[in-house]
Amino acid sequence: MSMDSDTSSQGGDHRSFRQITRDRLLFEMLRSTRKHSKSTWKVLIMDKLTVKIMSCSCKMADITEEGVSLVEDLYKRRQPLPSLDAIYFIQPTKENIGMFLNDMSGRNPLYKNSPIQKELVAQIKKDSSVLPRIGALSEMNLEYFAIDSQGFTTDHERALEELFSENALDSHKYNACLNTMATRISTVFASMREFPRVHYRVAKTIDASVTTTLRDLVPTKLAAAVWNCLSKLKTSIPDYPQTETCELLIVDRSVDQIAPIIHEWTYDAMCHDLLCMDGNKYVHEVPSKNGSSTEKKDVLLEDHDPIWVELRHAHIADASERLHDKMSNFVSKNKAAQLQQARTGGEISNRDLQKMVQALPQYSDQIEKLSLHVEAFLRMSTPWFMNKTTGKLNSIIREQGLRDVGQLEQDLVFGDAGTKELINFLRTQLGVSRENKLRLLMIYAAINPEKFESDKGEKLMQLAGLSTDDMIAVSNMRCLCGPDTKKSSGGGFTLKFDVHKKKHGLRKERTGEESAWALSRFYPVLEDLIEKLSKGELPKDEYYCMNDPSPSFHGLPMSSSVRTSPAHQPAHSMRSRRTGGTWARPRGSDDGYSSDSVLKHSSSDFKKLGQRIFVFVIGGATRSELRAVHKLTSKLKREVILGSSSLDDPPQFITKLKMMSVDELTLDDLQI
Repeated sequence: MSMDSDTSSQGGDHRSFRQITRDRLLFEMLRSTRKHSKSTWKVLIMDKLTVKIMSCSCKMADITEEGVSLVEDLYKRRQPLPSLDAIYFIQPTKENIGMFLNDMSGRNPLYKNSPIQKELVAQIKKDSSVLPRIGALSEMNLEYFAIDSQGFTTDHERALEELFSENALDSHKYNACLNTMATRISTVFASMREFPRVHYRVAKTIDASVTTTLRDLVPTKLAAAVWNCLSKLKTSIPDYPQTETCELLIVDRSVDQIAPIIHEWTYDAMCHDLLCMDGNKYVHEVPSKNGSSTEKKDVLLEDHDPIWVELRHAHIADASERLHDKMSNFVSKNKAAQLQQARTGGEISNRDLQKMVQALPQYSDQIEKLSLHVEAFLRMSTPWFMNKTTGKLNSIIREQGLRDVGQLEQDLVFGDAGTKELINFLRTQLGVSRENKLRLLMIYAAINPEKFESDKGEKLMQLAGLSTDDMIAVSNMRCLCGPDTKKSSGGGFTLKFDVHKKKHGLRKERTGEESAWALSRFYPVLEDLIEKLSKGELPKDEYYCMNDPSPSFHGLPMSSSVRTSPAHQPAHSMRSRRTGGTWARPRGSDDGYSSDSVLKHSSSDFKKLGQRIFVFVIGGATRSELRAVHKLTSKLKREVILGSSSLDDPPQFITKLKMMSVDELTLDDLQI
């Protein structure tokens, strides 16, 4: 398999995780077909999975630039195009190979995204009419979804149900899910040309009399499966590293039950939590062409939007101030905007900005991006932003009383509030939605599992007015815990989260990281674990390693004399990335909404980093954890990459918890 020799931590690569993925798809796969093809334009044929893989990393314009004029679905009827060559990017399944053999015409390079079974290759070889028409056959080893410049998923949306529910323990889906997950994780390291030291969280039991269940062994089994896949890569991929080049930590959702539930007060998290978004797609209202009405426009909040990149990890109050500064900066430098402001007698409204797009096409890109984010803030109508904009009264945050909810959440997490404060809140705050009461109860249950013995937990849930489905979600949190060592009394359920007794506050205040913004104290447990991994301080009784470090492995911090020693240079990463990300850029650095700004910072803000750290969370990662890996990349001077079975916002995660007790339902059947 052809691969870039400068991709691993030892190779001096200056590209981010997502950039490497994109380049492999565009250059290693699409561009390499030119030598096998005589036609200028080609057809790209994909299945359902590979379409998602491609769309996560590449735009249609990128694909077209590589000579692809048409993208087709393998399983849909297609018009014969005998004059064009085709590229098949498909999974190596029996069904896909059958479809490929059925519709072969012309010379067709065939690409696959994971190892192909020998019997399927034999099936292709048997067809003498097909063999002469194949220009090239290659295994891409790329079966993951790059959802962020430092994040990926394996697209296992039902991992909680298939691995941790009571019904999953005897299900064939358990092993199938783990094996597929391991294969997809291994393709990340194949793409990155990395060979990791595999750490994993071990099952914890209090004594030999307690039976270790299959769900307790999920991280252990996944680590073993990943290790087996990596061992095969070492022998099957030319020039694949034979010694450790990075770190991989495998944990499950039980390490932090609060992070998927608590309100995260950053711009990114609030958009996905509070606005009706479909993935990263946001429906934006813009003036119609005649200007008499509005029409809806779909926009993607992704890396190509420089304002989004800068503001996404900022506290919502900080983000609103920065956005206001950008609007003021734009107006001060644009005479037409100043005229519009004078005409309206005050600040320019969102609709005024949208009208300026039509009147000033040369500024359309800047204005459209500003308008998009102004509208997002107006729809959320945060109290901090309302005094700087038109201030819509029917705001989500005010309507739902989220500042009070958020304050109690964080007080519970840090031990500043307890049962008395929770009961008083539930009795007095009658306007709080059932969903937010459910989230409060789930946080309380994670912190105080002993309170849910017998009927105490049921009485709290009744006080909150929770539905039967909501109670199931709270009850199913026990599936993400260690084994029960004590039976429940009185017929209720017992939540047992750890073999050690937890204090009421599951988080400690972090010294030196105080924030000027309210409701920003919370941090995910994963942040602490990554820092400990980087320092070599993971608790040895809780985290095991599949492989002892090779003599040349130098992933841990070393003295400056060792770092500069020529003998040790090959073991260090010489890759470069932006430090701190654009979200940490000083506010006055530049306007931040031009494409030139993004290009300038992507080329000038690079700094040499150490070896990569990969962290994989089984059961769904959170946006607070994704934010943490960006923060730690700057802090640790090592690129940190977060992987997970899925990326879940609180409503999705709670729905999945409910599904763990329900048979034959889809995610759409259960909603909060």
